[in-house]
Amino acid sequence: MGPLTLAVDTKTSSKPHLDAPILKMQKTKPFASINAQEDSPFDFLRILFEGVIAGGTAGVVVETALYPIDTIKTRLQAARGGGKIMLKGLYSGLAGNLAGVLPASALFVGVYEPTKQKLLKTFPENLSAVAHLTAGAVGGIAASLIRVPTEVVKQRMQTGQFTSAPDAVRLIVSKEGFKGFYAGYGSFLLRDLPFDAIQFCIYEQLRIGYRVAAQRELNDPENAAIGAFAGALTGAITTPLDVIKTRLMVQGSANQYKGIVDCVSTVVREEGPTALLKGIGPRVLWIGIGGSIFFGVLERTKRLLAQRRPISDQQPNPKQD
Repeated sequence: MGPLTLAVDTKTSSKPHLDAPILKMQKTKPFASINAQEDSPFDFLRILFEGVIAGGTAGVVVETALYPIDTIKTRLQAARGGGKIMLKGLYSGLAGNLAGVLPASALFVGVYEPTKQKLLKTFPENLSAVAHLTAGAVGGIAASLIRVPTEVVKQRMQTGQFTSAPDAVRLIVSKEGFKGFYAGYGSFLLRDLPFDAIQFCIYEQLRIGYRVAAQRELNDPENAAIGAFAGALTGAITTPLDVIKTRLMVQGSANQYKGIVDCVSTVVREEGPTALLKGIGPRVLWIGIGGSIFFGVLERTKRLLAQRRPISDQQPNPKQD
């Protein structure tokens, strides 16, 4: 949801430090902006550590909760023509997938958080959206090194090609070599980089705007609701990319498709343009609920970690949003 981030919240009070001039500026800027108070020192290692812990926790929770929906989505996308969808073994491949989701989510958020905060300190306030988009893409590239092999094994187990993760790894290596774990890597990046960038940008911008309007910090249900909206919207937009990624990843050594362009043209020619929207219902549902859980757990974990810092490090720093 993948997977696969940011600034660690350092505020512990329920009221943000906003003043009248800042609120007035919000009406004239195209993107939500952030209070330009004096920044605290940039603590890269702390931000990285807290991002890794928060990201790993959120990734494992959401993947475990929503894995059956992801399995149905994958089977819908992999089925050709009027093929029937099996509803057995909806948790097939979960254990092996969690072994990849945990480090991938941790790496994504661990890279996203310091990248986002550094960019927010560099860019003007009215370009905060650009900082969020860029940080999401950078985090996605880093996490893809783990996400893609995990996704390949998971989806082939979900479609019944293998019965266990060890068997999947062994047979992929023997038949396709190491490069088999990166089948569909280009299409994965084509889907996940825009997805990560757009989802986190929408989420972060909505949080900033909501905080400014409400003149207070968001609570857990509000973070979850914004995460659900950002996830569902982004999931719907990127469904065609997800279909192509799935077809390329599950084809195995058959090499039915020669690449992304050939895959798109073949699917459209043989099954019609609507085939590119296969699984959109389960995908939007899965990512919408997943966004709610992921961002809810992420913000809660970040807040708990912030509360464990020394008192001197717990002063609010609005530019870290």
